[in-house]
Amino acid sequence: MSTEPEPAHEDTAAAVDAGPETPGATSGPAPGAAGAADEGGAGASDGTARTASSPAADADPGSLGREADGESSGEASGARSGETPGGQPESAGAEGDAAPAQVSEAEAELAAQRLERERIERRKAEKQGPIEAGGKLSGTAADLLAAVRAVESGEKPAATVFAEPAPAPRRAAPEPARPPRPVAAERAAGSVGPTPEAVQAVRRVLAEGGAPEALAPQAAALLGEGAEDALRADPWRLLRVGGVRPEQADGFARALLGAACGPDDERRGRAVTVWLLEQAALAGHTALELPLLTATLAERGVPDPDAAVQSALAEGEALAFQDALEEPGARPASAPGGSGMAAGAGGPDGAEAAEEDEERPVRVLIGLERFALAEESLADGLARLVNSTPKQDGSAADWERAADAARGAAADLVRAVAGHGLVLHTGGEASLAEPAALLRAARALGLRAWAAAPGVLGRDRFTALAGGAPSAPGTPDPGGPPAPEDSDSAGPTPAVTVAGLLAGTEGPGRDADGALDLDLLVVLDAPHLDVEAGALLVESLPDGARLVLAGDPSVLWSVGPGRVFADLLAARICPQVASRLPDPGPLGELVSGIGIGELGQVEAPGKEVVIVPVRDAGEAVHRTVQLVADSVPRAIGVPAEDTQVITPGHGGAVGTRALNAALKQRLNPGPGRFGGFDPGDRVVHSPVPGRVLPGRVVTADADGLHLSCAGEDVVVPPELVERTVRHGWALTAHQAMGGRWPAVVVVLPGDAVRALSRPWIYTAFGRAARHLSVVQGVEQALPRAVAEVPAKPRTTRLPVLLAPQAPTD
Repeated sequence: MSTEPEPAHEDTAAAVDAGPETPGATSGPAPGAAGAADEGGAGASDGTARTASSPAADADPGSLGREADGESSGEASGARSGETPGGQPESAGAEGDAAPAQVSEAEAELAAQRLERERIERRKAEKQGPIEAGGKLSGTAADLLAAVRAVESGEKPAATVFAEPAPAPRRAAPEPARPPRPVAAERAAGSVGPTPEAVQAVRRVLAEGGAPEALAPQAAALLGEGAEDALRADPWRLLRVGGVRPEQADGFARALLGAACGPDDERRGRAVTVWLLEQAALAGHTALELPLLTATLAERGVPDPDAAVQSALAEGEALAFQDALEEPGARPASAPGGSGMAAGAGGPDGAEAAEEDEERPVRVLIGLERFALAEESLADGLARLVNSTPKQDGSAADWERAADAARGAAADLVRAVAGHGLVLHTGGEASLAEPAALLRAARALGLRAWAAAPGVLGRDRFTALAGGAPSAPGTPDPGGPPAPEDSDSAGPTPAVTVAGLLAGTEGPGRDADGALDLDLLVVLDAPHLDVEAGALLVESLPDGARLVLAGDPSVLWSVGPGRVFADLLAARICPQVASRLPDPGPLGELVSGIGIGELGQVEAPGKEVVIVPVRDAGEAVHRTVQLVADSVPRAIGVPAEDTQVITPGHGGAVGTRALNAALKQRLNPGPGRFGGFDPGDRVVHSPVPGRVLPGRVVTADADGLHLSCAGEDVVVPPELVERTVRHGWALTAHQAMGGRWPAVVVVLPGDAVRALSRPWIYTAFGRAARHLSVVQGVEQALPRAVAEVPAKPRTTRLPVLLAPQAPTD
């Protein structure tokens, strides 16, 4: 049995794992010779979300499209906008034909993200152009300039222009009404995908090259118009399709090009370079250091790695950066083809600056454009928040009275937000009461204040804590402390998801300028925020808005590339407020100890923590089912529907698939007549990679699988069920991030040792509010992982980009 680790725990070398095959060296089988079956068809029956493009897919290079069993499958694979959990475009059908036209919540979100990226580019272009006099003014300054010009032109007398109107009394912000969220997978017209003719043309060229014809819809959608000609001109472009590996693209190229195919082909080197950068992004990196990239290219059979990188840079498929090093004695390096976006400095001092750069130690990084632009846009937006003066909502005395009404770190948080555009807040589960107190105080002062969480689980958990109600019965118990009674409440605290906020399906919407119509945004579970979502958020904030990033720095990092919260904490460019509220009870004591690297025994008189040793995988599955179905309900009083199972990976004898199959057989047996599902099945729906919506199956018909997710009726079209729905009695830790359940059963089979780390264990154990059972066969590897295995490092550029904002004293 193999339980693969989550992508956040893969190091860079694993993300770009090398393979031995070189085109032209041996006449290996053409891609697809092994078929595209997944464990004998098991994946098709359990509704597994598919991805073979994750680092975990390296374990099985023999089959195109075969699913990786690691945590990186499905939800954990995907920070990529526009792809399904299988790495396929949203418009691709399951059987190779063009998918029916539809507009889902996922597509609405992607469209909103595209519009926001266009707005970001326009904003950057405006910064480069000439500034018209007064053209950059806004608010009071713009009004004053207009008034002066009106007087100078004689349009209005000065007395009427500069007369001050009587100030209107300030009122508290009205209770915001949450707009209804659309059905996540509702069928509608308007989605544009590849035409049937284009798909058929790609299918022909794939068949000619020996590749599975089922890849035709994805290839046609990714390569666009003329996909057939593009594949014939450059067969290695097949690597852009999720799940295709270099050795498989090599076989496709050999079949099409014959003797013209060789390992030194420039097209191959360029394609493999981009593929390695994509794999690194799945492991959380926004860029790779040049020496590591060239070494891995050599291991992949690229004869001239430097030329391959140069080719990728010349074609604009990658960017190069030179970042200054702080380590003493570091030797300078030069970026291939210049320094990419870091090169080209002009002006009268350019030569002098270039001479200084030659002597200054640097590291050379190569990254994909989408993540490079997102990281730079994020840094620009954060700098704008740090350097701007927040909108004056309420007097200093009003803010001080609001702080006096709070206690402890909540008062510190209110004072920090009063005078700063960006504030960080850290703490465990109990500390959520402090952002809740801040939001109530801000709304009482008349601010349009909102909270946003990366997922539905975090949103509903905070809503329940802050005095509202979860979106649906059966939503996990928040398990946190009650809202403090020392601050005035202005009604239930409005909380939304980040995706819904950006897409406009939740929250306040946008103003006439396209910015979010709010004054204060508190982002919860901030460690789960990746660079692309972070960039979209900060660029969407209006001038003068305040942003608070709140979260527990000890949990797992984001599924997508980057480590935004950790980089900001290390940069120290804004106030940081650390909560002093400890998580209560034996569970709080246990998790707090894990956070500092200690796994100690805790007194648990109410059986809050139970350790269940097992010898093998079969016993682990048996004991897990017994705990969920019998022991926990009988001894703890928590029903099975409120108990969540968490395990390191999807595949293997004790992965989520095996556990879900066993739990379904016990808790909701049935034939699985609806694509492996039956009414009453507990599921998770992932409309886009990285998003998890817990729910239950209601029924199924010709329209698709009907689910109830977070209080909404969702219809998943038949062609999307296999990729976006899986059973949900057992989840991975990444899928469970942001959630909190009355009882949690964490399963650690003996061969899960390499998946364990302190952040993984902290995250999994911390999902339990009242009871935690640990079914474990790893023995002493568990305390060793807590003490010795921190989070795997990620290569990011955000610290360097934020360095100019750091205080100099």
